[in-house]
Amino acid sequence: MTDTPEDNGTSHDLTRRTVLMAGGAGAVALGLGGALAVDASAEDGGTADTCYTLTSETVEGPYYIDADRIRQDVTEDQEGIPLVLRLKVIDAETCRPLKDAAVDIWHCNAVGVYSGYEASGSGGGGGGGPAPGGTPTGTPTGAPPSGTPTGAPPSGGPGGPGGHQEPTDDSRYLRGTWRTDRRGYVTFRTVFPGWYQGRCVHIHVKVHVDGAWTDAGYEGGRTCHTGQLFFAEQAVLLTEAVEPYSTNTAPRTTLDEDTIYPGNGSAGGLLHLAYDRRHIARGVRARLTLGVAPDATHDGG
Repeated sequence: MTDTPEDNGTSHDLTRRTVLMAGGAGAVALGLGGALAVDASAEDGGTADTCYTLTSETVEGPYYIDADRIRQDVTEDQEGIPLVLRLKVIDAETCRPLKDAAVDIWHCNAVGVYSGYEASGSGGGGGGGPAPGGTPTGTPTGAPPSGTPTGAPPSGGPGGPGGHQEPTDDSRYLRGTWRTDRRGYVTFRTVFPGWYQGRCVHIHVKVHVDGAWTDAGYEGGRTCHTGQLFFAEQAVLLTEAVEPYSTNTAPRTTLDEDTIYPGNGSAGGLLHLAYDRRHIARGVRARLTLGVAPDATHDGG
């Protein structure tokens, strides 16, 4: 595979938590770093005076589920373009890596459905019916229902405002928690997210510190960062021709139209991507440095 690097935006309390250990996590860890090895070069950085810009805090969204599985491969049986996500977590003031932090990620599948909330369907409404089928509509419109501001997710929709919603089922695909290493790195294997009405393509992320890793998982601590990770429009457009993304007929909101994305590039969560433009179905590699304030509490509320 010939990787073509993509730019990423020039076009523009926890009071108590226990995460249960998933079986086979060690075996999954060994599976990462094969054909889809992450390119660890050219990491983000700040100047000597400022060290690093704090990564923007965003809303948690209604579909976060605590006590997730401890694992690096969150794919389960979900179809889609393979995605290897490599994050580096650092103290934005000192630039020192945060080791032993717990990082959560969660996102929708290729047709816009979140695990744990399958009864809500896709489309951003919560109760929007089953995942859409048929052929793509063509040009992404981002047009929300009548009476909703352009690009704004309907109240209570995935990833948007509206407060937390209780899960509707026991599915947990495309969700996981893993531990940063001594250099602050954490790597996940998943699939490229799809989209639903009212939101651009994104991944949710949380960073937890000052907790304890036990045989049961991760306990205690607090959330020092809640954010979202975003994808450049060039890559998202290429996914529209790949199954099962091509079956998703939900109107797609672009990065520019999205009201959650801060519009500030890497500091806002815009990922650095690498992939073959001619064969994006073979896989995408994404990386980003998250500059956080480890003494702060940002639970996404």
